Amino acid sequence: MQFNPLMGVFYHWLGGLASASCYLPFRGIKRWSWETYWLVQGTFSWILAPIIIASLLVPHVYSVLHAAPSSSLFFAYFWGCLWGIGGLTCGLSIRYLGFALGYPIVLGLCTVFGTIMPPVFSGTMSAILRENSGHVILLGLAVCVLGILFSGFAGRSKENELTESQKQETVQEFQYGKGLAVAVLSGIMSACFAYGLAAGKPIGEIAKAQLLANGGSDIWQNLPVLIVVMLGGFSTNFIWCAILLIRNRSAGQYLGTPARESGQNLLKAKLSTPLIDELAHPDDHPRPRLASRIMSLNYAFAALAGVTWYFQFFFYSMGQTKMGKYDFSSWTLHMASIMIFATIIGIFLKEWRGTSPRTRGLVAGGLFFLVLSTVVVGYGNYMKGHEDSVSATNR
Repeated sequence: MQFNPLMGVFYHWLGGLASASCYLPFRGIKRWSWETYWLVQGTFSWILAPIIIASLLVPHVYSVLHAAPSSSLFFAYFWGCLWGIGGLTCGLSIRYLGFALGYPIVLGLCTVFGTIMPPVFSGTMSAILRENSGHVILLGLAVCVLGILFSGFAGRSKENELTESQKQETVQEFQYGKGLAVAVLSGIMSACFAYGLAAGKPIGEIAKAQLLANGGSDIWQNLPVLIVVMLGGFSTNFIWCAILLIRNRSAGQYLGTPARESGQNLLKAKLSTPLIDELAHPDDHPRPRLASRIMSLNYAFAALAGVTWYFQFFFYSMGQTKMGKYDFSSWTLHMASIMIFATIIGIFLKEWRGTSPRTRGLVAGGLFFLVLSTVVVGYGNYMKGHEDSVSATNR
């Protein structure tokens, strides 16, 4: 494997762009309830895309999974299930806080827990703390957290400056307190994805051997791990969506029955989540079925969102292989990249329109520190590679 932190940072930026933009196709979906389109995108992002792409790039991927230790498979799946809860609540935090604020808070907590806990679990944190390169990487994590704090202060400042009508022009249900509470829960649970990737390392090692034996590149070695972790996330989401499809009597939407205007929670104007959606009431009169063109577009937009979502971890797995022995820092790079592009998207969607120069300055400060954190972490990984090279030469 060729050590290349610069290329690793680039791959993580691509993954961040995919993650920050994956929800945008939902804005084109019409007359479908949240649970309807969420299950479609989940099928593409957590089941079809991981299996198809891993099968194309990793020889005998099913043999790799069959040969993997059962404990690795179990814990990768287990942490994936818990991560699925974080994904369910992430949409709710964005619904109440918007892209520019919701993403930074959720992913900020996810960054800290997802970066620090895997090396703590594996017992390598003490070695990290003894090396200069480890100090630089942890400094990059601190800079990332500083950028998150700036984004959080910007959101609080926005709440104090705008009237309720101004807030709802860009985030229709802006509620800072409620959104913050859900964002904290989502951030902690979303970090479980990093734990799942760490638990799946033995799977990646088997895939690496398989790839090298067949003349392939070990840059794809983590793709089979994604199959297992994402299966766990799909399980959690499937159970909740199935409950909602039954409660809301919305399963007929897959065949053309439209959602009621009063009960739909589409991303035409906001991101939705099932946790507080109002239960649908039975209709007294039959509604006209959706046109085939609308149905086709709904499926296409949901599928596009799902595949785009998957590519965040497709590029993550590539970037992780380039970061060397301190690959745990990939989580910081990935989360910082998502927040960078989420902030840019929030600016593009005019979520900060009407705010004061002070608030916009806080937004700019947050963006600056987030970009800086990716540079610092990348440099820390470069230092680690240099330290190992010098150590090998001295021996």
